[in-house]
Amino acid sequence: MNWTTPAELKAQVQKLWDRGLILSALTNGEELFPRRLTLKGPDSRELSNSFAEVRDWIMRLSGAAKQYRIVWRTVNHRILGANELPAEIWIDSLDDALGLIGKQREARQFAAMVTLTRDWQPALLPWLAKRPLRALELAEEWSHILEIVAWRLKHPHPDIYLRQIDLSGVHSKFIEGHRGVLGELFDLLLPPEEIDATVTGAGGFSLRYGFRDKPLRVRFRILDPKLALLPTNTDQDITLTQATFARLEIPVTKIFITENEINFLAFPEVPEAMVIFGAGYGFENMASVEWMRDRVIHYWGDIDTHGMAILNQLRRFFPQAASLLMDHETLMEHQPLWGAEPSPETGTLTRLTAQEGALYDQLRRNELGSRIRLEQEKIGFEWLVEALKKL
Repeated sequence: MNWTTPAELKAQVQKLWDRGLILSALTNGEELFPRRLTLKGPDSRELSNSFAEVRDWIMRLSGAAKQYRIVWRTVNHRILGANELPAEIWIDSLDDALGLIGKQREARQFAAMVTLTRDWQPALLPWLAKRPLRALELAEEWSHILEIVAWRLKHPHPDIYLRQIDLSGVHSKFIEGHRGVLGELFDLLLPPEEIDATVTGAGGFSLRYGFRDKPLRVRFRILDPKLALLPTNTDQDITLTQATFARLEIPVTKIFITENEINFLAFPEVPEAMVIFGAGYGFENMASVEWMRDRVIHYWGDIDTHGMAILNQLRRFFPQAASLLMDHETLMEHQPLWGAEPSPETGTLTRLTAQEGALYDQLRRNELGSRIRLEQEKIGFEWLVEALKKL
């Protein structure tokens, strides 16, 4: 029989909780209760044919009726006579709703957050009303979050590192771990002139809200001894801030980018060339280096779907970039060294050449084997030397 059960009544109230409506009401004063729940009971035919089941259904509803109220109606049946059946189910109060779904403790926690916010930062009450369940997850840390918000409001242009914020019980890792919610709160409270709207994402948190960020760095080697930057005969493995690297304008004509550190360190000498240790999908450290735009660039990554995706992304900043040892011939010659790619990329890549695109399609469609991956460090060194001779 498809009649409403006590569990289904509880589920209706649980849905109000899951949508955040009950907690929001604690913030904005909206009256959710008394509230009528949906009730489906037996019709006249079922009352005649299944009277024993109807009686059991009534007993189950009545036995569970501690947090809801049943409104009864009298049904006059030509065979069974007058009978009292549940006609409506009501939740009369917030306390009854919380009792039914067992959320009294969570509601008390949230109410305390609302009180604290109303006293310290009342402008954040709309955020609590909009994101009550997310807020509840932060109940233990909420006072510290409000302290950080208050500190930032008192320092319009902080220009310091997050680590330099001096608040008891608050450290830089705490702030970094809560960048998402702090960003939402800062966006709500700070005036537009104190937010750098051009910077987005968790990685841009510091710069967006006026803090100093650790500088981007570029690690590279000069492959032509005649162009050495330092007066030393030892191998020059150099790491500079992005800003310093951008101002160097190193007099090379060719730039190699590789993702593997050993390949970076072992890369052979090449006239008028340098090699940069890459950073996977992150090219922010190179994207604004203007002098790289008129250099010949060769990218060497793994032969797998993500290697192709990284190459595709690099061409967003440097369209002239060519791939190195990321071709079908190299892949097939090293077949005994193939591995498996954990989570292949499957999206469309629009910046690959026809040959690269064909290989990418073979990889993502598993036409050569399941989740094939040839890591760049498994390619023989002499294979690299021979490829460099052909450039």
